[in-house]
Amino acid sequence: MSKTLITSNAIDPSSPKAQAQALVLAAGRGERMRPLSDKTPKPLLKVHERSLIEHTLDQLGKSGIKNVVINTAWLGEQIRTRLKKHDASHAEQTHLSSMELSFSCEDLDFGGALETGGGIVRALPLLDDVFWVVAGDVYAPEFDFPRVAMDHFSKSAQLAHLWLVPNPPQHPRGDFWIQGTNACRLEDASTTPPPKTYTFSTIALYKKSFFSSPFCSIPAGNPQGVKAPLAPWLKEAMKDQRVGASLFEGQWTDVGTPERLAQLNA
Repeated sequence: MSKTLITSNAIDPSSPKAQAQALVLAAGRGERMRPLSDKTPKPLLKVHERSLIEHTLDQLGKSGIKNVVINTAWLGEQIRTRLKKHDASHAEQTHLSSMELSFSCEDLDFGGALETGGGIVRALPLLDDVFWVVAGDVYAPEFDFPRVAMDHFSKSAQLAHLWLVPNPPQHPRGDFWIQGTNACRLEDASTTPPPKTYTFSTIALYKKSFFSSPFCSIPAGNPQGVKAPLAPWLKEAMKDQRVGASLFEGQWTDVGTPERLAQLNA
């Protein structure tokens, strides 16, 4: 059975804890998913009889990831309780039985979510020098979190490496474009015709060194609970060509609305 650790009020940047290789983001309110998300946090909504976050954790486990941090805020106790209550018979059918789960409890520590950037920095002391980040409300059953990509990234000069996907109907403009192996900002697209753009899947590799000066001014562990988005830091690093990108063309859904959830379960 998977082991769990509640880290609320105990994240110490100098604490020599076991380092996790992945962070699953599960703190958001899920406004567009209302009314379903009013009583159930979005990562616990089910696709094919299993919650979204369990699909993601299973994919991480298949890749050999053993230690994972999950940040929580909106209805966070439900997520912590659900993942702590895996019975052995269920866990043996997945890769969760061999995983150690820790929780960065933004709801208990600060009363709410710290946004993506603030949440990552809050969990930073629990994470390895190189780590995956993925949103707990995306469905990407074919993404295998390749070890070779992690090894290549760790030896590179990149500070972050993003997986981009073809633009879905609800986001036709996209977020970034790719030049060679680098992710580029939309505002830097000066060619005619403009380059093809893609949407950020939320799946990415990061180095701890990215979450420091000059891109991030929040100290590791985010002791003050500063709310901060991630995109501005990524865009600054893109100016120095420190953010890589790969295109993922497998099944991927941002399960952001009840309609998209229903389509997946149809």
